[in-house]
Amino acid sequence: MTATARRLQFSRMERSLPWAWYADPEVLRREGEQIFARAWQYVGHTGEIAETGFFASTAGQIPVVVTRARDAELRAFLNVCRHRGHVVASGSGTRETLQCPYHAWTYALDGRLHSAPRSDREPGFDVDEVGLRQIQVDTFGPLVFVNPDPGAAPLADALGDMPAQLAEILDVDSLEFRFRSEFELDANWKISCENFLECYHCAVAHPGFSAAVDVSPDAYSLEANGLVSSQFGPLRQNGGSFLADGEVPRSQFHFLWPNFGVNVFPGHPNLSCGPMLPIGPERTARFLDYFFAPDVDQDWIDELVAFDNQVGKEDRSLVEGVQRGVRSGILSEGLLLSESEQLVAHFQRLCAEALAG
Repeated sequence: MTATARRLQFSRMERSLPWAWYADPEVLRREGEQIFARAWQYVGHTGEIAETGFFASTAGQIPVVVTRARDAELRAFLNVCRHRGHVVASGSGTRETLQCPYHAWTYALDGRLHSAPRSDREPGFDVDEVGLRQIQVDTFGPLVFVNPDPGAAPLADALGDMPAQLAEILDVDSLEFRFRSEFELDANWKISCENFLECYHCAVAHPGFSAAVDVSPDAYSLEANGLVSSQFGPLRQNGGSFLADGEVPRSQFHFLWPNFGVNVFPGHPNLSCGPMLPIGPERTARFLDYFFAPDVDQDWIDELVAFDNQVGKEDRSLVEGVQRGVRSGILSEGLLLSESEQLVAHFQRLCAEALAG
């Protein structure tokens, strides 16, 4: 290849987001306002709130609480007391009210202020004006999503073709929650998302996964449509993996922008999912909720979880290594391969467009 041809090929590669965006507190602040305050985000599952009660969660860096009152309606609110801003609820539970631990302002599960100590001494105090701030909530199967933006389009619009694609191999409504895994990464949340969005690294960094799933570019397919990015990987022929033992014929990995990933492995009916949550410019919290069909054998689940944990351990090393590199400040940006990293490019364009307002 001539020098001119190499320059032309280089020019067709897409440039990444500025690497300063992965360590700058001001960028993270803007992401909170322009991205996480306006997007549908996974916060938990319906099993956490089957009866009257609540569960607390996070949308980006925004504390939220999901409730079910006696009328059985599912609601979501900003988990912020209208008095002095303390977080009202923690964890989950079955109860009739939520009480702020700071000054004991107490809210009903429909968001109304139930009582506020000494408020009777304040002329003109109107409890109807200081209820919890309600936000949008919706479900897909057992998965619960919220959106802090009251004017946002419905969840179904954001999910696009994902439910139909999952339905080709899995009955999501039949799945039952089994357990949650929680961990943190020394990396910006976008690096964690970008790692999820490409399998270009799989043959190098995930030998166990690559031995079971065909990650060659001719077999492993990528799709981006709207806010959803999807990856489809068939089982490797004659691979001899435990993943071949079951009715789910192939893997699907979906991502709902800005920060929600879904994993379905071949084998018995399974789904794991969770968000990448920024807790600092260079720190990400993650949780993964695991769901299985009721009749899936525990031994198979244990084997799948061990397999998934190994992949996660390998990914931790990768994303934290990227963070150490991009924070150096010497190089301003990277490059993206137009075919193998097309979903990363799609993600970065959505982020850039949101931050541009």
